[in-house]
Amino acid sequence: MANTAAIILAAGRGTRMRSGRAKALHELGGVPLVLHVLRTVERAGLGTPWVVAGYQAERVEEILEGLAQFVRQPQMRGTGNAVYHVLGELPNDVENILVLYADCPLVPEELLSALIKRHESEDSAATVVTTVMDDPYGYGRIVRGPDGTIEAIVEDSATDEATRYIQEINTGIGIWRVDGLRQLLADLPLHGEEQYLTEAVSVLTHQGRRVTPLVWDAADQVMGINTRRDLARAEAILRERTLNRLYDQGVTIVDPGTTYVDADVEVGQDTVIYPMTFLKGNTKIGRECHIGPMATVVNSRIGDGVVVEQSVVEQSVISSTARVGPFSHLRAGTFLDRDVKIGNFVELKNTRVGIGSKAGHHSYLGDATIGGRVNIGAGTVIVNFDGSAKHPTFIGDEAFIGCNSNLVAPLEIGPGAYVAAGSTLTQNVPAEALAIARGRQENKPGWTKTRRTRPT
Repeated sequence: MANTAAIILAAGRGTRMRSGRAKALHELGGVPLVLHVLRTVERAGLGTPWVVAGYQAERVEEILEGLAQFVRQPQMRGTGNAVYHVLGELPNDVENILVLYADCPLVPEELLSALIKRHESEDSAATVVTTVMDDPYGYGRIVRGPDGTIEAIVEDSATDEATRYIQEINTGIGIWRVDGLRQLLADLPLHGEEQYLTEAVSVLTHQGRRVTPLVWDAADQVMGINTRRDLARAEAILRERTLNRLYDQGVTIVDPGTTYVDADVEVGQDTVIYPMTFLKGNTKIGRECHIGPMATVVNSRIGDGVVVEQSVVEQSVISSTARVGPFSHLRAGTFLDRDVKIGNFVELKNTRVGIGSKAGHHSYLGDATIGGRVNIGAGTVIVNFDGSAKHPTFIGDEAFIGCNSNLVAPLEIGPGAYVAAGSTLTQNVPAEALAIARGRQENKPGWTKTRRTRPT
């Protein structure tokens, strides 16, 4: 709609969440609540929204930096007061404001489009989104006039016998004409220390102005999040939406009941996700992968044809046709090139592994650059930390690291070099050399027989 500004109210503390974090910053599907609402505004083509911040305003503004314009509500004095502060900052050509709430994150852009269309067609002072709930407890009730317009919104705490059982409730979402609204909001009565935007409805009707409802049938799309129970319910709704999106994109999910996928995760066609798998953050997974069972992938990039089984992958990149697991841990900064195989109980951190290299069993590889076609034997440990600083290790192409080797960084092992099993290396190894760094074996014939005959 021309000359319409979108406003997201995100100033509240959310005391019913029992949290030290502002309610707008609680996450749903791995994304802060307020960011869900902002994305809906963007998809609806409403441009850059205004966000009213109050409690923990700096953190809210940091998360939305570059995505919104901000207004501070100096004191938490209710929704009416929050909108009042925005009106003083809007450009003069703004004719309408679309008010949304940071704790109402499941609203689809189709609702905003329908709301704008209704507001334009009715030429109302305000158009408010309502819905019908079997149990309206906790929500403001919609009181209609004889002509079907809204006469008043009665807050739950103020209901009486005549209004308590009304099932049509206020979602808080609505469009308001700007003309005269600033003075109207300034004059709203105080309830304790708060002014309610909902009371502007009865003021407008007393002025003879029209307030139109838009009834939205999908109540779960306009639910507000006030408690941890509400957040859990919204999480289940969003998770179902996310899995449905993946089904439609050609992804197989073996057991949706035990598969948890954040809202921003992308998965390629013909990938199979097995039970007890968690895909979190900005993870992107390619085509024809097998992920799980019991895998956790966080903020990582995975190429085509990759297998990740019973392992944890964090802030890492896995190239095509690599294989990880079972029971391995890829920590931040890990890069696996094509055809790499990381077997059971292997941990990597800030390490790059070249094409076709293998680390099959029980190893720690940290702060290392490992070339292509390298074999890392079982029990290999890169000793990268000296107690105060981390040091790098470089292993050349086609090197062979024997089992139970300790590579004390900083260290360089040349291409094609061999490290004998059980060695502890503290010096560089030239290309094609064999490094042996262990105590010489000594056998003592008859020692066991002598020990047995000793007096006890």
